Amino acid sequence: MFISVHVLPAQKTDWRNIRNGLIIPDEAYSDQPYIIQADDGAWLCAITTGPGHEGAGGQHIITQRSLDQGKTWIDRVAVEPSDGPEASYSVLLKTSSGRIFIFYNHNTDNVRQILGADSATVFRRVDSQGYFVFKYSDDHGKTWSKERVTIPVREFEIDRKNVYQGKIRFFWNVGKAFIDEGSVYVPLVKVGGLGDGFFTSNEGVLLVSKDLLNSENPARATWATLPEGDIGLRTPPGGGPISAEHSYSMLSDGSFFCVYRSLDGHPVYTYSRNKGRTWDIPKYMRYADGRLMKHPRAANFVWKCGNGKYLYWFHNHGGRFIREHPQRAGIGYKDRNPVWISGGIEVDGPDGRIIKWTQPEILLYDDDPIIRMSYPDLLEYKGNYFFTETQKDIARIHKVEDALLQGLWSQFKNQQKVTNGLVQEWKFANDTFPIQKKNVLFGPFYASDAHREDLGGINVPSGFTIDVKFILDNMNPGQILLDTRNKSGKGIQVATTDEGTIKITLSDGRSVSTWDCDSGAVQAGKEHYMSIVVDGGPKIIMFIIDGILNDGGDSRQFGWGRFNPYLQEVNGSSSWKIGHNFSGKIRQITIYNRSLNVSEAIGNYRFYMGLN
Repeated sequence: MFISVHVLPAQKTDWRNIRNGLIIPDEAYSDQPYIIQADDGAWLCAITTGPGHEGAGGQHIITQRSLDQGKTWIDRVAVEPSDGPEASYSVLLKTSSGRIFIFYNHNTDNVRQILGADSATVFRRVDSQGYFVFKYSDDHGKTWSKERVTIPVREFEIDRKNVYQGKIRFFWNVGKAFIDEGSVYVPLVKVGGLGDGFFTSNEGVLLVSKDLLNSENPARATWATLPEGDIGLRTPPGGGPISAEHSYSMLSDGSFFCVYRSLDGHPVYTYSRNKGRTWDIPKYMRYADGRLMKHPRAANFVWKCGNGKYLYWFHNHGGRFIREHPQRAGIGYKDRNPVWISGGIEVDGPDGRIIKWTQPEILLYDDDPIIRMSYPDLLEYKGNYFFTETQKDIARIHKVEDALLQGLWSQFKNQQKVTNGLVQEWKFANDTFPIQKKNVLFGPFYASDAHREDLGGINVPSGFTIDVKFILDNMNPGQILLDTRNKSGKGIQVATTDEGTIKITLSDGRSVSTWDCDSGAVQAGKEHYMSIVVDGGPKIIMFIIDGILNDGGDSRQFGWGRFNPYLQEVNGSSSWKIGHNFSGKIRQITIYNRSLNVSEAIGNYRFYMGLN
């Protein structure tokens, strides 16, 4: 006989969890699920797939169409057969005539092995060499041209210096093709060789055709390789050898913006003011406030949206902890979960328009923290935003909550107090600490599932946020801002540490999880406004202090931390103890029964600190 227990009622689904997305069919391996809307209204998806793992034999490209926004798929076509030479890493381009081009790698010579950069190691993965080619469709992707057209690519220094002196070239592409003033631009990543981390060096170029769109026979179109000279887009002076997966956007003044990955712990960007012929000296990406963005060796893409604003996909960790790691070539591939999204708006710069970037929000996550998601695409449809992504074996489509994106784009001016989810607000004037307040209860993070016969556990995407306005006279450890723990230790504590930080401790009486703010984020004698966000979806704790989302700075790779996924609920004693052993002033504590967005926390900071 079962004893009556508390079980979890039906909960709202967290759209950010990738497992709630719509699956895009594939064969086994699944990469670069890129989507456009054809002129007949169908969504057309191109995907690199195959029966094995990435780079295995049988890897080829398929397309398929959806008439119901990704719920079902029809008209699957093999652009290249699975029993032919490897065909990989396709991107789509739709023209004003409705014709659709698909560009991709093709191992036309059927090379079966290649030498590594050391001239001794043999690689049997052959999907990143051969020829860069295209086919086209005049029936909205239902069929593709029999003719496969090879694009001539100008030889660069990086090609001549490879182990084959350029007779065999290494390359691939993930960047979206685009059209500007009647010319077609297709990104390409040149590769110097294979070795540690697979690619040992690379750089970006643009293939441009001025006559592809008006050529009766696309095979006769002419092509040039930009930038001018012998060297493509690389990392900033003194940077590492990895400069890959370039993502391009066109600004309103005709400038080109490009962002790409590195091994330096930061994403790289540059602008061209002359249609890609030359580029500014590359720099590492920064937020509008001047802080460096962090990013590992992963795809990071920018899209210009229909409203003229921008979205930037990246992973918000890295810095010198990747750049200085002895195995950085491999370690940089890790930790692609969660995905973060930043908003961009155009402003005037010294040489033309530039993009100013907001602080980021969590966009997508998986319950398994080691799962890697990447190679996204963005499709706007009837005012909604849809992202694709893949973990290399499952590709999905995700509809994004519009409020998240609108919050990003309005972040620079946001000074609104958040009332949604506000459950308690205590203001203190001349109170003598410590004091006690009535307990506030939060929902569970892990609970029994009422739909399971065994009442086994289920993750609950609940959360809470605690805002505190305070001044510390000193940074001595053990000063408790608030404490809800009972005698068994169950509950929440926020207190100063030996490292000069503020730490939150969460306990369900069975396990303990902690995370603290960045070093130097809190200073004695200064009034601070701090939001501690505990997000039960991705199981992440974030500190936003004085409107700044902690990202670890130079003291740690991650500014955000994970808590135990099996942490149940953290409701402790019947009262909140505030200001125990505290030297300073606590002005206000505001409590929410949900995890605030970063943009909301920034709005609260400006509102409560009286910033206009």
